[in-house]
Amino acid sequence: MKEYDVFIACWIAVGIASGLYLLREEAPYGRFSSTHWGPMISNRTGWLLMELTVMLVFAFWIPFERFKWHTPTTVMIGLFFVHYIHRSLIYPFIIRTKGKKMPVIIMLSAILFNTVNGSLLGIWFGNFAHYPADWYSTPKFIAGSILFIGGMILNWSSDYYLIHLRKPGETGYKIPQSTLFKRVASPNLLGEIIEWAGFALLTWSLPALAFFIWTCANLIPRAIANRRWYRKQFADYPAESKRLIPYLW
Repeated sequence: MKEYDVFIACWIAVGIASGLYLLREEAPYGRFSSTHWGPMISNRTGWLLMELTVMLVFAFWIPFERFKWHTPTTVMIGLFFVHYIHRSLIYPFIIRTKGKKMPVIIMLSAILFNTVNGSLLGIWFGNFAHYPADWYSTPKFIAGSILFIGGMILNWSSDYYLIHLRKPGETGYKIPQSTLFKRVASPNLLGEIIEWAGFALLTWSLPALAFFIWTCANLIPRAIANRRWYRKQFADYPAESKRLIPYLW
């Protein structure tokens, strides 16, 4: 357990360093995709491979033959898989990015990230997680579950709104006009941050905290870059739209 905790602490430090780097250098995918980063792969294939990785790695560490399924742990694993089943097996097939590509290095980096995070969480749930039967009624579990589900709804609904901004066959960008997008540039990213904050709370575990920190390290710089890009590209972009937190920042 000691070596496991030390590795997670080091992994958190790497995540913070990565976040600081991304504040200076935009990750080259999506609207910031660039051929300067080497060979490219289709967006759909990249999303599928890098997001499917985390489920496969996570499941690898679960000892199914002796796992106790009638415990709070099962609910936690179920929530995790609901997010990633959607992210890997549904989302890549509904995005309207025909012809768009991402650098292979970004896909491989995401696969590495998901391999480590999936392993840390899988090891936790497969070997160290022991929650009492009344964990369901604890403030941590209740508040964490509300945050997770609420964040997931915000993430999905915002993603779907962005997807349907484009008509079939379109690949360009438009200013999102919904009330939510007028409050923050990236409510989808805000939703995902809330989601994994909830997961860290409801599991009350070090690997879930590491996952949350890495999520912030990736998505906070992305939200800042998104707002900066919108303001540069569209002169009529809503001035009241914040980076990530409505009315504040």
